[in-house]
Amino acid sequence: MANRIISPQDLSRLSRALPFWMSLLLIPLAWFCAVQGGWTIALLPLVTWYLFSLLDAVLGLNLDNADLETTEDDLYWYRLVTLIWAPLQFLTVFGLIYYATRAGHLGTAERIFLFFGVGVITGTIGINYSHELMHQRNKTERLLADALLAMVLYSHFRSEHLLVHHRHVGTPRDTVTARYNEGFHRFYPRVLRESLTSAFHAEKNMLARKGLPWTDPGNPFFKYWALQAGFLLLALVLGGWSGLG
Repeated sequence: MANRIISPQDLSRLSRALPFWMSLLLIPLAWFCAVQGGWTIALLPLVTWYLFSLLDAVLGLNLDNADLETTEDDLYWYRLVTLIWAPLQFLTVFGLIYYATRAGHLGTAERIFLFFGVGVITGTIGINYSHELMHQRNKTERLLADALLAMVLYSHFRSEHLLVHHRHVGTPRDTVTARYNEGFHRFYPRVLRESLTSAFHAEKNMLARKGLPWTDPGNPFFKYWALQAGFLLLALVLGGWSGLG
């Protein structure tokens, strides 16, 4: 059975993009869990990891393809949700740091698991949306991608993804390509360890080809470090040392 082609007119409807807008429901869920405390905090990772997978299993695989004549204007509702997510994530992460460090009904364990759940959201949704944003030509969208990544101290992902992964995917030169027979327990720490240096060397080498040192202001790592330091400082101001935990 041939895959159905979705016309640009059909694709431009809000109803087509609504499944992606479901991700925004995780924001009020995070606040609900923080206010209620107790067992409700477990809902954050459970809903993020398993609800959408369950919906996929129930609703089935969508094999429809967009018409190749589809323009960015036709994708307005798809793009908008990625733009909205960035400020919502900022308000949620730092709002919860301020709230949770002052909430008397939350014990230490509850705070730890609450922010574990927030980390699941910012990783599962935030990093995925940052991936979409970093591929755009618009400077605002690329800046939002940098902000989303800096909030989870993973700014170098942009350089690693665009300069290394795109060029060397499926080869030993790509850090995030799993090695033969490499289990997740070995793959994950290796990626965390190697992707930072791989991304830095990629930017350094690109500057070197232009006859510039790695200390050139054009090195995006200076922006990465500034954004991450700014967010860490904000967390410290809002929540003290617990806010950094």
